[in-house]
Amino acid sequence: MSDSPPDGLPRYRLLTGKDDASFCRRVSEALELGYELYGSPAATFNGDHVVVAQAILWPTRD
Repeated sequence: MSDSPPDGLPRYRLLTGKDDASFCRRVSEALELGYELYGSPAATFNGDHVVVAQAILWPTRD
Protein backbone atom coordinates (compact mmCIF):
# COMPACT_ATOMS: atom_id res chain seq x y z
CA MET A 1 0.00 0.00 0.00
CA SER A 2 1.16 3.48 -0.84
CA ASP A 3 2.20 6.03 1.78
CA SER A 4 -0.29 8.45 0.21
CA PRO A 5 -3.97 8.06 -0.61
CA PRO A 6 -4.82 7.40 -4.27
CA ASP A 7 -6.03 10.00 -6.76
CA GLY A 8 -4.71 12.93 -4.73
CA LEU A 9 -7.25 12.36 -1.95
CA PRO A 10 -6.45 13.91 1.43
CA ARG A 11 -5.13 11.80 4.32
CA TYR A 12 -8.07 12.84 6.53
CA ARG A 13 -11.63 12.88 5.28
CA LEU A 14 -14.99 13.43 6.93
CA LEU A 15 -17.72 11.64 5.04
CA THR A 16 -21.22 12.99 5.65
CA GLY A 17 -24.63 12.33 4.24
CA LYS A 18 -28.09 10.95 4.67
CA ASP A 19 -28.11 7.71 6.67
CA ASP A 20 -28.82 5.33 3.81
CA ALA A 21 -27.24 2.57 1.74
CA SER A 22 -25.45 5.12 -0.43
CA PHE A 23 -23.58 6.54 2.57
CA CYS A 24 -22.67 3.03 3.75
CA ARG A 25 -21.29 2.25 0.28
CA ARG A 26 -19.15 5.41 0.34
CA VAL A 27 -17.63 4.41 3.68
CA SER A 28 -17.10 0.83 2.46
CA GLU A 29 -15.40 2.06 -0.71
CA ALA A 30 -13.03 4.23 1.32
CA LEU A 31 -12.16 1.25 3.53
CA GLU A 32 -11.49 -0.85 0.44
CA LEU A 33 -9.07 1.85 -0.79
CA GLY A 34 -7.11 1.50 2.44
CA TYR A 35 -8.55 4.20 4.70
CA GLU A 36 -9.25 3.33 8.33
CA LEU A 37 -12.12 4.51 10.49
CA TYR A 38 -11.15 7.33 12.83
CA GLY A 39 -13.30 7.63 15.92
CA SER A 40 -16.96 6.85 16.22
CA PRO A 41 -19.65 7.90 13.77
CA ALA A 42 -21.90 10.83 14.61
CA ALA A 43 -25.59 11.20 13.81
CA THR A 44 -28.12 14.01 13.97
CA PHE A 45 -31.64 14.65 12.75
CA ASN A 46 -32.17 17.65 10.48
CA GLY A 47 -35.96 17.69 10.74
CA ASP A 48 -36.35 15.56 7.64
CA HIS A 49 -33.90 12.66 7.93
CA VAL A 50 -30.91 11.36 9.89
CA VAL A 51 -27.55 12.77 8.78
CA VAL A 52 -24.41 10.81 9.65
CA ALA A 53 -20.71 11.57 9.66
CA GLN A 54 -17.70 9.27 9.78
CA ALA A 55 -14.09 10.39 9.88
CA ILE A 56 -11.57 8.26 7.99
CA LEU A 57 -7.79 8.48 8.00
CA TRP A 58 -5.11 7.17 5.65
CA PRO A 59 -2.84 5.04 7.84
CA THR A 60 0.76 6.04 8.38
CA ARG A 61 3.36 3.37 7.81
CA ASP A 62 6.05 2.99 10.44
